[in-house]
Amino acid sequence: MNKLSLWLAATALATSPAMAVSPPVKPAPQKPGAPRDERKYIDPKNMDTNVRPGDDFYQYANGAWLKTNKIPASKTSWGSFNELREKSVEAMRSLLEEAARNPKKSRLQQMVGDFYASGMDSLTIEKRGWDPLKPDFARVDKLKNMTDVLNELAYQRKQSNGMLFSFFVGQDRKNVNKYLPQFGQGGTTLPDRDYYLKNDPRSTKIRDAYRDHLTKMLTLVGDPQPAQNADKVLQLETALAQAQMARVEMRDPYKTYNKLTVKDFDKITPHINWVDQMNRFGVKGQDTVLVANLRFYKTVDSLLVATPINDLKTYMRWNLLKGAAPYLSSPFVKQNFAFTRVLTGQKEQTPRWQRMSGLIDGTLGDLLGQLYVQQYFKPEAKQRMMVLVDNLEASFKEHINGLEWMSADTKKKALNKLVSFKRKIGYPDKWKNYDGVVVKRTDFFGNVEAAGQWSYNYMINRLGKPVDRTEWGMTPPTVNAYYSPVNNEIAFPAAILQFPFFDANADDAVNYGGIGAVIGHEMTHGFDDSGRQYDADGTLRDWWTAEDASKFKERAGKVEAQFFGYKVLDTLAVNGKLTLGENLADLGGLAIAYDAFKKTNQGKGNTAIDGFTPDQRFFLSWAQVWRINVLPEQQAQLILTDPHSPGQYRCNGPLSNIDAWYTAFNVKPGDKLYKKPDDRIRVW
Repeated sequence: MNKLSLWLAATALATSPAMAVSPPVKPAPQKPGAPRDERKYIDPKNMDTNVRPGDDFYQYANGAWLKTNKIPASKTSWGSFNELREKSVEAMRSLLEEAARNPKKSRLQQMVGDFYASGMDSLTIEKRGWDPLKPDFARVDKLKNMTDVLNELAYQRKQSNGMLFSFFVGQDRKNVNKYLPQFGQGGTTLPDRDYYLKNDPRSTKIRDAYRDHLTKMLTLVGDPQPAQNADKVLQLETALAQAQMARVEMRDPYKTYNKLTVKDFDKITPHINWVDQMNRFGVKGQDTVLVANLRFYKTVDSLLVATPINDLKTYMRWNLLKGAAPYLSSPFVKQNFAFTRVLTGQKEQTPRWQRMSGLIDGTLGDLLGQLYVQQYFKPEAKQRMMVLVDNLEASFKEHINGLEWMSADTKKKALNKLVSFKRKIGYPDKWKNYDGVVVKRTDFFGNVEAAGQWSYNYMINRLGKPVDRTEWGMTPPTVNAYYSPVNNEIAFPAAILQFPFFDANADDAVNYGGIGAVIGHEMTHGFDDSGRQYDADGTLRDWWTAEDASKFKERAGKVEAQFFGYKVLDTLAVNGKLTLGENLADLGGLAIAYDAFKKTNQGKGNTAIDGFTPDQRFFLSWAQVWRINVLPEQQAQLILTDPHSPGQYRCNGPLSNIDAWYTAFNVKPGDKLYKKPDDRIRVW
C-alpha cells in the first residue's frame, strides 16, 4: 500500500553571472468580467512573491503560509494533510459524541458510541491502573521452556499482540486469487533498524532514551531489576535488528518473496516446528507459506535457543506493556509520551478525544465510516471524481503511447494494465459488520482486546476463501489515497475529497493540480520501480522486454540521483532509493494531470483568476497541497523511515522536470531550479 505524500526536488545547476535571471512573478491584474472565486482557492496571502518561482517554487507558493501556520504543541507537523485530518477527526468526534449520548441507538451507534464512552471514562481507567494487563503477565510468569514460549507467542498474536516476528494472512503475489500465511520480520520497538545499529549522535541519543524509557516503564509494573532487564530487552532487539533487511531492500518484491513448504521452513529453523506453530495460530490445512526474510528467521530460531527463559519472559512482558500502555492509566500514558517527545519532538500529548477517535477509526473503522459517509460525503463528489479519473486515464494512455523509449510489445501490456485499474472512490460497496464483537460501555481495555481478537479471526478466516477484491485498505475518514499492486486498484477515501485536494466548486486548474495529480500519482504507482513488476491482474511477474526494463531503470536512476542531492537536516539527506517509488509517482502524476487539465475548457484558454493564468493556478494548486512545517526530530525520523520525500522536494522536484512550469513562470537559466531541457527527466 502506498501512502500518499510526495516530494520531488530539482538539482540546482551551476550558473554563470552572465545568465539571465527571471524576476519574481506577482499576480497579474484581473481582467474585467473574469470569473472569481468567493473562496480563495489560490490565495496570494499565502505566498511569498519576493521569492523567484524558479529559485524555490515551494517557498514562492507557500512562504507566508509557512510563516504564519506554526506547528501546534500536540502535533509533530502541520500542513495541508494535517488540516484535513483535523477536520476529519473533528467530524468523527461529533459522530462519536452523538452516538455515545443517544439513548435510542442503532447497533452501529451503540458499538462506536459505547467504545468511545469507555475510552473517555478516565476515572475508571485511572482506577484500574495496570490491572487489565496482570492476567497476561501471570501467563508469562508460568512459562518454563521454549514450547511454552511458542504457545504464548501464538496466544498473544491471536489477541493482535505480535511479538518477535510478524505473522499475517495476505495474497500470494504470484497467485493473487489465493490467500497464504505469511511471515515478516519484526520484534523491535524503535522506528528503524538503524537506531539499533548506528553510532552517530542522533542514534545514540535515541538508544539511550529508549533504555531509560524501558527502565521507567518496567518500574511502573514492579519489575525488581528494571535497568538490568531494560538492557536485556535492548540486547535482544538489537540482535533482531541486525537480521532485518533494510527498508530499501524490503521494497524489492522479489527479495521478499520466498515461497516454501512448511516442512522446508522447518529445515531453516530446526528448533521451531511450523506445523505445530501454525496450529497454535489457528491455521489449518495450509502446507505452503511466504517468508519475507529467511535470514531473519534463522536468527529468531537461534535466539529462542540461546536466550535464557527469564530474558525471553522479560521481552514478552515488555511487548505486552508496550502494546497496552496507551489504554492504561495516566502514568503509563505519560511515560509513553515522554519517549514520543524524544523521537518526534512533539511538545504536548494529543487530547484524549482525538486519540479515542483515531482508535475507533482503526478498530471499528467500517462502522464509524458508515456514519461519516452518511453525514459528510456528497454523491456529487464521487461523480466528479469518476470523471477526473476517466480524464487522467485518457491522459496516461497518451503518455504511454507517446513513449519513445518503450517498445510496442511492452506498451501494449502497459496499456492493458492501465485500463484494468479498479477504482475505489469514497467508501466500500459493502461494509464489515464486526459480528461477535461485544462492546461494553464500562470496559475500555476489554473493548480494545475484543476488537483485536475480531481483527485476527477475520484475517485467519480468509484462508481457503476467494480473495475479496471489494475490501478497502483504508477507512472513509482517512485523509490519504493508495494503490494496491496485487489488486491493481486505486482508492480515494471520502475524507481526501476536500479542499485543497478537491472542491466541486473550484476551477479545473485547482482540482487537476490537487486531486488530479493525486490520481495520477496513484496510477503511476502501478508503473513505478516496484509496481511495474506486477501485471494487469496484480501478479508478480516480468512482463517487460529486457531492453525496455533497462531503459526504465536508466531513467529511474536519474530520479534517484536527483533526490539523493537534497539535504534536509545537518548530515541527513533524502534517500533517493527509499523514496524512488513515491518520487516517480509524483513526477508521473503531475505530468499526467497537467496534460489532462489542458483538455478542459479552462486549460485551453488563458483567462486569469485573481491574477493567475490557468497554468499558474494548476502549478500553485500542486504546491499548496505539499506545504508543511515539520519538527526537526520528526523530520530526522521520517528521513529514515518514510518512503516519501519531504514536502519541499515533493513540490519542487517534479516541477523542475516539467516544461510547462518553466513557461508558466518564466523560469530561465540562472534560476536555482532551472534544468536544461535535455536534463529534464521524463519517465512516464
